[in-house]
Amino acid sequence: MNEPAENLREEILDRIGHCVSDTELEQLRVEYLGRKGKLTGLLRGLKEAPPEKRPRLGEELNQLRRFVEGRIEERLKILKEDKGGKALSEERTDITLPGSRWERGRIHPLSLTMDEIIDVFLGMGFEIARGPDIEDDYHNFEALNMPQDHPAREMQDTFFVSDNRLLRTHTSPVQIRVMERRKPPLRVIAPGTVYRHDELDVTHSPMFHQVEGFMVDRAISFSHLRGVLTHFLRQIFTQDIGVRFRPSFFPFTEPSAEVDIQCLVCGGKGLSQGAKSCRVCGGSGWLEILGAGMIDPEVFRFVGYDPEKVSGFAFGMGVERIAMLKFGIEDIRLFFQNDLRFLRQFP
Repeated sequence: MNEPAENLREEILDRIGHCVSDTELEQLRVEYLGRKGKLTGLLRGLKEAPPEKRPRLGEELNQLRRFVEGRIEERLKILKEDKGGKALSEERTDITLPGSRWERGRIHPLSLTMDEIIDVFLGMGFEIARGPDIEDDYHNFEALNMPQDHPAREMQDTFFVSDNRLLRTHTSPVQIRVMERRKPPLRVIAPGTVYRHDELDVTHSPMFHQVEGFMVDRAISFSHLRGVLTHFLRQIFTQDIGVRFRPSFFPFTEPSAEVDIQCLVCGGKGLSQGAKSCRVCGGSGWLEILGAGMIDPEVFRFVGYDPEKVSGFAFGMGVERIAMLKFGIEDIRLFFQNDLRFLRQFP
């Protein structure tokens, strides 16, 4: 082999041995074997050699080219094997190390409370019904004895989707939808999400949860309502608490009542430790918990029932309100902030 070719061979071999990546090998290949590479330049320079030497020199340079290509391929194969082995080594699991535990999820306190409420009523023979979150004005207001100009509409600041469509302000429309399709006897609860244009603060949220319930049959009286709700409240708070009914007003029930329970903190005494006024009930000894009443005859007429033949009661409660009392939570916003420190407290 002529001296320039031999020198180039040694130079290339040395360079190949120092390549540590496929990128470096590709750069070396272009530098020596590319269109403007050094070895390619020697092949192109054969035209300057004496005619009688061109065949021998051409054969030597072509052999060198094939040799270099082979060595580059070998080096590339070695680098890939080393890279694969390193990756396997890094990914290998050391079974002698202690295992890592996945933290178990927890049921949200609102879901816990909703499930408990539903379980109590299922135990009393009620069934579950659900309705759409986007309601029409008729089912949300008018069929519940709240015509367009009724002042009770002002109590429920409403999110309107269109002129006649709105995000339901309570789950009471489900009562209308069930009674439109079915005849008494009925014992139904309607749990779900409701929406009102309230400012978010410690006791209000623009989205919250309610459970509406109603019973319709012949000769249903206020005594039935009182018995059902007293049993429910003592079950949900797991103690024999006092329950009272105060006269109130709702456009779809008559008579209507607000239902209170004895304060869970002071036990109805109105005083906390140190003879100070209880901070939860404000010293009254009672906590408002839900609204209820006998279904207004006008509501029965909207769904085609004869109020002379059937009667019934209805009630509605806020799930957040009950959860706050059960778990001693003072800020409704905690339910919606997804703070894991808060949620981990509910196994």
